[in-house]
Amino acid sequence: MNRSSITVIVPTFNEEGNIRDCLATLSFADEILVVDSFSTDRTVERAKEFPGVRVLQHEYFGNGPQCNWAIERASHAWILVVDADERVPPDLAREVASLVVAGPGASFYRIRRDDVFFGRVVRHGGLGSHGLVRLFRKGSAWYPNRRVHADLEVRGPVPRLRHRLTHYTYRSFPDYVEKLRRYAEWGAADRFRKGRRAGLFAVALHPAWRFARMYFLQAGFLDGTAGLVVCALQGYCTFLKYARLWEWSRMEKRGEPVPLPSFESEPAPDGAVETGA
Repeated sequence: MNRSSITVIVPTFNEEGNIRDCLATLSFADEILVVDSFSTDRTVERAKEFPGVRVLQHEYFGNGPQCNWAIERASHAWILVVDADERVPPDLAREVASLVVAGPGASFYRIRRDDVFFGRVVRHGGLGSHGLVRLFRKGSAWYPNRRVHADLEVRGPVPRLRHRLTHYTYRSFPDYVEKLRRYAEWGAADRFRKGRRAGLFAVALHPAWRFARMYFLQAGFLDGTAGLVVCALQGYCTFLKYARLWEWSRMEKRGEPVPLPSFESEPAPDGAVETGA
C-alpha cells in the first residue's frame, strides 16, 4: 500500500473564502474530491484552480448523507474527510501519509482539532478534546443519516492521531450566529424525526446545562473572555434548537404541517454532476 491510496473528501457550500487555503494543505493526497452542494458563490471556480481536484455537485441532505455519497465515489482505499474551514498542518499531513504507507493497524483513526475563535485557539470547554473519526478505510463504516454533527458510526476503541486539524470555524460574529441558527434548525429536525419532543423543562434546562458543562466542568473559563463568549453562544444554539423543537411539537398537536428540512432516505441516489477539474 502506498500514498496513492488516500482520497481526501472536502464537502462545500459557499466556501469561496476558505476553499483555496484548505486545498493548499492537501497536496499529500493522491485524489482530492470536492463535493459541492450547488454553491452560489465562486467555490467551484476556485476549487478548479487546483490541478487534479475532482469537483462533484450533489444536493445537500445533511453532513452524514453527503459524506456517504462522496465515499462511494472515492477512488482509493483510505479516506480522509476535511471540512472547507479546516486545514491539515504539515505535521498531520506527514503523519497521515506515513501511516498509510506503513500499513495501518486499525480501520479508523480519530483526529482532534484546534478550534480558532476570535483569532486564537480555544482549547477548553470540550472543544477539540475528543476528536472525530476522519481517517478510515473505505467501506468500513458509514455516517448516520443526520443533518448536522454526524460522526462515523464505529464500534470499539478508535486510535487517535498525534497531530491535529486546524479549524477556522469563526469568520465574523454575524456569520457565526447564522451558522449556529442553521445548526440549531437541523439539530431540532434530527430530534423530531426520532420522536423527540420538547416542553418547558427541555427548553429551560438543556441550554443552561450546555453552558454550565462547557464553562465550568470542561474549564471553558480558562480561555478568558473568548471562552465565555464561545460557551454562551453554544448555550444559545442549544436554546434555539429546543425552542424550535417545542414549536414543532405544538404544531404537531394542533394537526399543522411541520416544516422539516428534507432528508435523504437511504443510500444516496445516482446522478452526480461532475464539473471537471
